[in-house]
Amino acid sequence: MPDVLTPHARDDARAARARIRRIFDRRAARFGEVAFLPREIARRMHERLDYIKLAPARALDAGCGPGADLPLLAARFAQAAVTGVDLSYCMGARAHCGASDAPPARRHWFSLFARSVRARRWPVVQADFAMLPFAADTFDLLWSNLALHWHARPDEVLTEWQRVLRKGGLLMFSTLGPDSLRELRAAWCAADAAHALLRVIPFIDMHDLGDILARSGFETPVMDMEMLTLTYRSPAALLNDVRRWGAYPCNRSLDGLTGRRRYAALTAALEAQRAACGGQIELTFEVVYGHAWKERARTSTSSPEGYGVVKLENILGRSKSSHHIIR
Repeated sequence: MPDVLTPHARDDARAARARIRRIFDRRAARFGEVAFLPREIARRMHERLDYIKLAPARALDAGCGPGADLPLLAARFAQAAVTGVDLSYCMGARAHCGASDAPPARRHWFSLFARSVRARRWPVVQADFAMLPFAADTFDLLWSNLALHWHARPDEVLTEWQRVLRKGGLLMFSTLGPDSLRELRAAWCAADAAHALLRVIPFIDMHDLGDILARSGFETPVMDMEMLTLTYRSPAALLNDVRRWGAYPCNRSLDGLTGRRRYAALTAALEAQRAACGGQIELTFEVVYGHAWKERARTSTSSPEGYGVVKLENILGRSKSSHHIIR
């Protein structure tokens, strides 16, 4: 990633941001059909919070989507003022309305913010992760569940998240690692090798994220990873979930790239994986968890790079074997 954005890179970043906003605006109404994955990850993130002493006065959910994590954070931290932020207006509108029918008219984010302040305990703001409309040192907790991988510039995002955290504030996030959707990537290679790299969104390695956290000014980042495997009865069910997640590159649409012949080749390639998976079709998610503090002393267990990599079983006392969820 370049340290300084050229005009061309800025245009690319704006285009990617607009693309992601459109994807999630279109999918907001039906996102609940695939919300089982972020709900499961949120549960595991809350398990990790059990091991951290924290009493935030203000908390931000970055990438709040339809807002399912907002009441959970408000319930856990009863004294905290909880705020949500999302790039998608339609997602934020559903969060504002409690995931019910969203207002039909598009409005400026500040209008949404103002109405949320009056109507709910947790306001919702429409904004880019890397350009938050908050003053420095505003929040004691920044929570982000399966959102960071959607942004084209995670280095800028983490720097911005560090800015809005107060001294001693905690960042806690989950994102997807490079082994995610590996079965879909392999199927695309078989179906359309020439364009396979354009078909599935790229994900950042856990260790690279640790490096970015350290460079962004966070103290003692701790990284952790586990594999989740979904099993499907048909290629169509798998691809429908992928569409609803929007899990394809920021600059291209799976719908726009897939003609009838390519779709048939893709489903055939997924079907070919069935025999090796006990009659089901698998889809893997490498879930990366991280937490880091703003301006807290490093510990002797940190790595030379300035972050810690811990084993899941050392935190939660359970095996790190792949967990299966049947769809």
